Amino acid sequence: MIPVVCVMEWILHNKHYSKEVKASVMVVVIGVGICTVTDVKVNAKGFICACVAVFSTSLQQISIGSLQKKYSIGSFELLSKTAPIQALSLLILGPFIDYSLSGKFITTYKMTYGAIVCILVSCSLAVFCNVSQYLCIGRFSAVSFQVLGHMKTVCVLTLGWLLFDSEMTPKNITGMVLAVVGMVVYSWAVEVEKKRNAKAMPRPHGKNKNSMTEDEIMMFKEGLEHIDLKDVEFGLGGETKA
Repeated sequence: MIPVVCVMEWILHNKHYSKEVKASVMVVVIGVGICTVTDVKVNAKGFICACVAVFSTSLQQISIGSLQKKYSIGSFELLSKTAPIQALSLLILGPFIDYSLSGKFITTYKMTYGAIVCILVSCSLAVFCNVSQYLCIGRFSAVSFQVLGHMKTVCVLTLGWLLFDSEMTPKNITGMVLAVVGMVVYSWAVEVEKKRNAKAMPRPHGKNKNSMTEDEIMMFKEGLEHIDLKDVEFGLGGETKA
């Protein structure tokens, strides 16, 4: 996700990243890859689904930031406009996509009390996830959201080890440490880039942007000399005297 978002922002918005940001992003990607990738087998259907998911999600996250900046709208306002469209598309396309992947329609699934509770909890968490996504992207950027979002991966692995007795190998620990280090370096790199851009902004010529040149001062004095003080006192111009 992170490299794709960076490339798409470069193509769509001509956004460039500093060497420090690129290096920190690579550290995060390598760390997350080390602690999460366990199966390197690839098949055509899974590869196509993964490519579509990565591309569409990257485009959606970039669109969130650009729409908020373009129309100067808040995160909740944009979410209220886009959420119904997303929900409708899922209701229409979701069952057919499920059938193409699993060979079964959702109507054949036997609903139980436990399944309904899990669905409601999942939907509630999805709402909070969408809110945090819109807030983070609107305030920072899609790349920042992706980098910070990988802290979720680290938390999932850690809580799985603490609560469910999942295996924690030296490979997982090394990957998580690299990912966290990359996040810290990314935060530092973004601040450095902001300061660098602020210094590179053109400043007004001279110490005071409102200062007048000598010719302008002379023209101003000459104009004052031709004004009737009585007219000025009563707010009247010389040529508009009653």
